[in-house]
Amino acid sequence: MLITAGVDIGSTASKSVILSGDKILAQVIGPSSTNPAKTAQEIYQRALSQAGVPEKEVAFVVGTGYGRAQVPFAHTNISELSCHGRGAHFALNSVRTVLDIGGQDTKVISIDQNGNLLDFAMNDKCAAGTGRFLEMMARVLDLGLAQLGEMHFQEGEPCVIGNMCSVFAESEVINLVNEGIPLPRIVKGLHLSLAGRVASLVKRVGMEPELVITGGVAKNRGVIDAIEGKLKLKITGFPDGVDPQIIGALGAALIARDQVRAQAK
Repeated sequence: MLITAGVDIGSTASKSVILSGDKILAQVIGPSSTNPAKTAQEIYQRALSQAGVPEKEVAFVVGTGYGRAQVPFAHTNISELSCHGRGAHFALNSVRTVLDIGGQDTKVISIDQNGNLLDFAMNDKCAAGTGRFLEMMARVLDLGLAQLGEMHFQEGEPCVIGNMCSVFAESEVINLVNEGIPLPRIVKGLHLSLAGRVASLVKRVGMEPELVITGGVAKNRGVIDAIEGKLKLKITGFPDGVDPQIIGALGAALIARDQVRAQAK
């Protein structure tokens, strides 16, 4: 039984997947910290415990994400672009475009029929269009992230959030609150603002159906609705039991499996 693992150290959340063949034995998500090596060890040990697998039985570990070079027990580290493409294809092999909305950046990844990276575009210069943007705005509105998704579907026309810069958008939102604008209208405006930034990235790469969203923001139904409206398409959901937030770690575990099989030839 070949067992491999992927550890994805992101800017706001870290994930680990333990894989046996094509079966996911464990998937764990936890907060990132200022000590990536410690976070990696903790998230990996939690995954091993959940899987009921001793560490010595794991044949290969791949690190990915922002802190991929800080996973001390990893045999190698791989870019999250390749890992998200590989993981998304494994979970749903009809996928050709992957939209990864992370805490610090947003990536659009084009993959082939085997899950290999063809092209990508990335927004890593500004928090607008990322999970961090939504976290900032949720704090300003004194709402939880889950409430943002629910509020999106309440009555009211969306406000126009003109500033894409997170700092200026925050001031704009504070002004709207002080003007007595209902929160659902502001939330819809924020989601549309994020969706507009994401749509422009998608157009840079070119979109091939099917499109999926990975990362924690994929759990916000309001954002999904806004992006679908901007792109004029239905975003494909992952099968039941596959958390969109663990796709990078899943891809890393799959690449680890590939490495072991290649070495055995």
